[in-house]
Amino acid sequence: MMISSPSACIELKEGTHIAKCVLMPGDPLRAKYIAEHYLEHPVLFNDVRNMLGYTGTFEGTEVSVMGSGMGVPSLGLYVHELFNFFGVEAVIRVGSAGALQDNVHVRDVVLAMSASTNSGFMTAYDLPGYPAPTADYGMLEQAAIAARELGVKADVGSVYTSDFFYHPDREVNRKAKDMGLLCVEMETAGLYLAAMANHKKALSILTISDHIFTGESLSAAERQDRFHEMMEIALKTAVRSAL
Repeated sequence: MMISSPSACIELKEGTHIAKCVLMPGDPLRAKYIAEHYLEHPVLFNDVRNMLGYTGTFEGTEVSVMGSGMGVPSLGLYVHELFNFFGVEAVIRVGSAGALQDNVHVRDVVLAMSASTNSGFMTAYDLPGYPAPTADYGMLEQAAIAARELGVKADVGSVYTSDFFYHPDREVNRKAKDMGLLCVEMETAGLYLAAMANHKKALSILTISDHIFTGESLSAAERQDRFHEMMEIALKTAVRSAL
């Protein structure tokens, strides 16, 4: 029997299930790539709206991977349902970002300790003042350890989550840089807020694919190499944070 979420955006195929920890790239085809290249015996559990999701194992630990779509609203829908209807305890975002700081370089991996945002997503939680979207420390620590063991340069700090890919204020990135934010992307703050609100765990691991101010960017081949490093960190974090 298929099990469907209230929105019908996730529908478990008969005989499938979702692991306690889910890796989430934005692109569902990237989820397919991760499943086929990193997981053992991956099984497709969802293909509604082509938002592909798979469950398999890595180093003997069960892990799922599923696309989130682009932006906080899309990710927020899927993460809420994973946390509330399918027993998921932790989500690790694996995605790309644009560097803001001079000492954050193309090819770096960023471990997002927290995320500032211009998204209205946080207003729904009705907390006086402004929530501080923050990673789970245990997962952040394990990711930093994994990066050191793999010899990968990982920058740890705050990032900027924007609802705009093309922001009408041309100075917004310079302002974010001045605040010390490492990079800009479109999902992390929403993930952290959803995890905090649902008493779950979350971490965002990002690969710097381009630099906002220098214009430097990775080629397709270089993106794949750096993606591999990010994935190894994420998978080792998932295994070490096994729930």
